[in-house]
Amino acid sequence: MTETTEATGRDSLGGAASTLLGPIRLGIGFAQGLGLYGLHRLSDGAASWGATHPLMFGPLLLVTAFLPVMLLAAAGRLRPLTLAIWTAVAGVVLALLGLHDIARQSADTLQGPPFLSPPAILFSAAALFIAHHLVTPADMERRRIASYPAYFDTASKAAVQLALSVGFTGAFWILVTLGAALFKVIGLRFLEDLLREEWFAIPVTFVVFATAVHLTDVRDGLIRGVRTVGLMLLSWLLLVMTVLAAGFVAALPFTGLDGLWETRSATSLVLAAAAALIILINAAYQDGQPDNRPPAVLRAAVRVAAVLITPLIVIAVWGLALRIQQYGLTPDRIIAAACALVGASFAAGYGWAALSPFWRKTEWMRPLERTTIWTAVLTVAVILALFSPALDPARLSVMDQVARLERGAVTPDRFDYRFLRFSSGKAGQAALERLTRSSNADIATRARTAQTTDNASDDFISPDEAARAFSIEMWPIGAAPLPDGFVASANRQGDLDHCQYANLCLATRRDLDGDGSPELLIVGHDDISIYAVDAGRWTRIGRFDQTCRNETRSDPREALRAGRLRAVRPVWPDLVFEEGEQFARFVPDHRLGCGSATVSVRAKPAP
Repeated sequence: MTETTEATGRDSLGGAASTLLGPIRLGIGFAQGLGLYGLHRLSDGAASWGATHPLMFGPLLLVTAFLPVMLLAAAGRLRPLTLAIWTAVAGVVLALLGLHDIARQSADTLQGPPFLSPPAILFSAAALFIAHHLVTPADMERRRIASYPAYFDTASKAAVQLALSVGFTGAFWILVTLGAALFKVIGLRFLEDLLREEWFAIPVTFVVFATAVHLTDVRDGLIRGVRTVGLMLLSWLLLVMTVLAAGFVAALPFTGLDGLWETRSATSLVLAAAAALIILINAAYQDGQPDNRPPAVLRAAVRVAAVLITPLIVIAVWGLALRIQQYGLTPDRIIAAACALVGASFAAGYGWAALSPFWRKTEWMRPLERTTIWTAVLTVAVILALFSPALDPARLSVMDQVARLERGAVTPDRFDYRFLRFSSGKAGQAALERLTRSSNADIATRARTAQTTDNASDDFISPDEAARAFSIEMWPIGAAPLPDGFVASANRQGDLDHCQYANLCLATRRDLDGDGSPELLIVGHDDISIYAVDAGRWTRIGRFDQTCRNETRSDPREALRAGRLRAVRPVWPDLVFEEGEQFARFVPDHRLGCGSATVSVRAKPAP
């Protein structure tokens, strides 16, 4: 946006209104802080209003967190009528996004505040930022589609302003925390206590942020200067990224793609590289005006980088297609596919801008402008579709995964029932309920097992399958085998992961606490854990740390085989105090053996 357009936007409110921008922005920041503090109090506790009314809490949180920030940026730029309409539209859309995200979740995924899923929060903020900076330049220029310099100027300035405002807020808290520490040194703790109060800290944070937005807005030359320096530095980084991307693409015919596929993150890695190229290309191109064009070497780098986006997107789509073919759809893969679609739009448009001068006369990279504008519109549309019932990633993933199971693409013992139970909301649980009535007895049994489990890390496999996956032998030879279901029950938190493959563990029964019921010791190469039945499940109740009188540690498995692993009374007894409610346990220092020179104090466990 040109300076003339900037002035037109500011003058749309009139001079009197312009003088009120400071108080208006401070009021918005204070109201946002109070709103978020109120929502924080309403969500505090399992029986809180937020926990019992998540369908109302989620939309309120999304609107309170993001809409005021948009108003801070819009104040003084949009005409009052446009501002009112846009605020209403943005608020309704944010509320609907929050409502859908809460409504699609099940009780297992609504664990606690903020109840909203991280992708919904992140992509809602991205969609609002993009949409706002499509609306603002158009209103300033009184056109449906503004000029590209207006879009670039408004969006880039807002990005710099946001970064400076966040930095200012962080610096404010560093300074007041330092001040609180100084007062504490001389015995005055009032400031430290005040900063710990949420009713003070939350509103103050957003008032400070609003102050920073206003201060950076009235000093327009400061923002433009910082932006100019930042764009200049980023544009020269384009050379580095272009060389790296070109080298990567050129090396692929000789190295192949196997190494890339083995990372299991090929799509995200390549999409990130393409996104970096897109950002750096725009940093070099800026608003496209002749007086802002970069040097010849950077202009060449922009052309090469624009062409390189296409092979990167092709590789990303290829890798994503292979993963989907092998393992089906997941929410992450659907979101990656949406990102690839946006990337493909950039690749096509930027590639055309770079190559079109070879067959027709055009200004340097001029088609890039149209591509950037319309891809921004596409991005907003894709985000709205993804986080609405239209293209809900969880629902689409559940449909695909269940279809794979039913047509035999995945066997019942390899199917991820945990995804349906814990990670796909109501759609997944409804599908799991249908699977319990499957004509395939194995599928139905495993689905019912998944329904009854209360831990997302449980493996829904048979005890025999679980035991075969681990290397655990009973000792002495000929002893009774591991209890049925021990591995599947005891490994809920990955406690037995060290007993896999070549890492053999020995298991032995010992009544260590003298209660007449033997516990189960699992002895690894450097770890001894003790398991007991708790509430019908085998649970690890503790572990033994090796304390040695020299720096050489022996393998406890060899000691068990040789009959040298035995229980003895400790040389140093525990010290009990506070009427037996607490005790101090002796821990030897390095002069007596391996360990630290501290005595640990903790509450006495319940008998």
